[in-house]
Amino acid sequence: MSKSSANKFRQDEHIVENTELSITQALIPVVALIGMLAYNVYVFGDDAISGSNQFILLMGGAVAAVVGFYNKVTFKQMLAEVAENVKSTTGALLILLMVGALAGTWLISGIIPAMIYYGLQILNPTIFLAACVVISAIISIATGSSWTTSATVGIALVGIGEALGISLGMTAGAILSGAYFGDKMSPLSDTTNLAPAMAGGELFDHIRYMTYTTIPTILITLAVFIILGFSIETSGNADTEGILTSIEAAFHITPWLFLVPLAVIFMIIRKTPPLVALLVGTLMGGLFALLFQPGVVAGITGADALSFESGYKGILNAITISTAIETDNTALNALFTAKGMTGMLGTIWLIVCAMVFGGVMDGIGALSRITKGLLSMAKSTFSLFASTVGSCLALNITASDQYLAIVVPGKMFAKAYEDRGLAPENLSRTLEDSGTVTSVLIPWNTCGAYHSGVLGVSVADYFFFAVFNWLSPIMTLIFAALGIRIKQLVTPNQPG
Repeated sequence: MSKSSANKFRQDEHIVENTELSITQALIPVVALIGMLAYNVYVFGDDAISGSNQFILLMGGAVAAVVGFYNKVTFKQMLAEVAENVKSTTGALLILLMVGALAGTWLISGIIPAMIYYGLQILNPTIFLAACVVISAIISIATGSSWTTSATVGIALVGIGEALGISLGMTAGAILSGAYFGDKMSPLSDTTNLAPAMAGGELFDHIRYMTYTTIPTILITLAVFIILGFSIETSGNADTEGILTSIEAAFHITPWLFLVPLAVIFMIIRKTPPLVALLVGTLMGGLFALLFQPGVVAGITGADALSFESGYKGILNAITISTAIETDNTALNALFTAKGMTGMLGTIWLIVCAMVFGGVMDGIGALSRITKGLLSMAKSTFSLFASTVGSCLALNITASDQYLAIVVPGKMFAKAYEDRGLAPENLSRTLEDSGTVTSVLIPWNTCGAYHSGVLGVSVADYFFFAVFNWLSPIMTLIFAALGIRIKQLVTPNQPG
């Protein structure tokens, strides 16, 4: 995920406990939410994300509030936890707005079209999906942020994949597989720092220990996408020449346009806050639009030629509202559309409603009760690992927040791992394998909502193809079941 001061590690996260709340009562809002969401998606289909799911999340929060009132939890306490949850997403919400703005100026400046133009000449369908995994992994390791990866190269790769006639779900799954591999393994990632902090371990011990499960998982993922690359039938490859000609006719394509994304990536690597880097990237995109695409900017406003007024209006329109660039190719017309900041409002709406549900669940003590219930079932080493995985998944679903899916189980399970003589790296690795990477598979989780909104692909469409993300918790359970690389605590009487 991206770094932001609002979310900075959250080691001080307060976990509300309620001894009066039973496990059955704690699960009532979860069961109600899942049932309501399932029916809502059945009725609305893909349109459920447009607003009805958001209301269902509020209804789930209302059910949780009723359970809270029954257990004498005050409305003020629940509202305070909701406020804390919403506050914690401030950085993410602002980043979402800036991603929408950046996509607008990068479209009219020709940056995204240039990426597609050159990408079509380099990436053929056979290697495209595997290349998406590798490229996204490199960018994510360098930046420590899966969010930044989606917002930069991810958008371009989706465009290239669509032009090649490759399924959007496949492309998004490959991008997210690589992005979350890099996010897990990068020392710059906040979740990579958070997991060992919660488990009581060291950062680089944690990263080294993660390689045992992460490397086999990413190799399997690459193998899957290589096989898919040889087996898929595409429609765009044959018409590549025509697409390239249409892009050249609509935009002035030059390698100089790549200075903007390179500048953004450089700023992130230099630990510039992503919000600042995205703002600079947006403004640079606007400047490059005026320099390289004056006709495009003027055309957005209906002006015959570029003037100060039409330039200002064209850039602001691209940043804030929907912008479409017409070409002589119908496939490109659908591709060369950006929704600006307004396009991100639905995702922001979803995140806020998810935080309301998660806040009420935390406020009534349900999150703590569910985690303790899972912990009580841990009678063996494997069941301890399985309970940790289950807890992380449950919190990604119920709390809708990647950080809470690491913080709450990390705090709850640390003593259990220590009592069983297990090194903290076991816990921190499991937190990452099941908490960090699965967040993007939940539509109402902040990560699922973000990546779905940025890439323009529903979670349902990319879920199966996000191989790395759903395979990671399975891999960690396989290692636990077979007793592979289960590190024991070193005591003064044991050799190091």
